[in-house]
Amino acid sequence: MADTDTQRMNADERAAFLGTGGTGVLSVSTDQPAPYSRPVSYGYDATDGVFYFRLALGSDRERSDLAGRTVSFVTYDHTDAGWCSAIATGPLEETTEESIAIETLQGLERTHIPLVDIFGTPPKEVSFGFYRLVPTDLTTRTEGRTEV
Repeated sequence: MADTDTQRMNADERAAFLGTGGTGVLSVSTDQPAPYSRPVSYGYDATDGVFYFRLALGSDRERSDLAGRTVSFVTYDHTDAGWCSAIATGPLEETTEESIAIETLQGLERTHIPLVDIFGTPPKEVSFGFYRLVPTDLTTRTEGRTEV
C-alpha cells in the first residue's frame, strides 16, 4: 500500500509546472471574515518569477482598489509526476503605475494569459485591469510516493 507525501519543486520544475500561464484561484484580503476568492487566468514570467493577471473590474467592494492589497494565488494540476501545486502570496501591484510599467511590458512579453469567457458578456465589453504579483513567498509542491 502506498502512502503519499509532498516534495518541493526545484526552480526548473516550478518553471515547467507554471509554464507561461494558466488558471488558478486568487484570494484577496478583505475586512470580512473570509477573503474574496475567484478563479482567474494568469501569466507567469519564469525569468523574473512574476505573475500577471487580467482582472475584470466592477463595483463590488471586494474588487475595488486592488492595488497594494495582500493576495494569495493558488494553481494546481495533475501531471505525469502526480498532483502539483503552487501558492504565491504578496501585494498586488497595478501595472499602469509608471515605476513598474516598463518591466511589466518586458515580463508580459514572456507570458500568456488565457482568455476565459465566464462573464455572460463578450470580453470586449468587460472592463479589465492589469495587475502583477511579485511573490513575497512562493511555495511549490509535488506529490511524492513512499512505501509503507
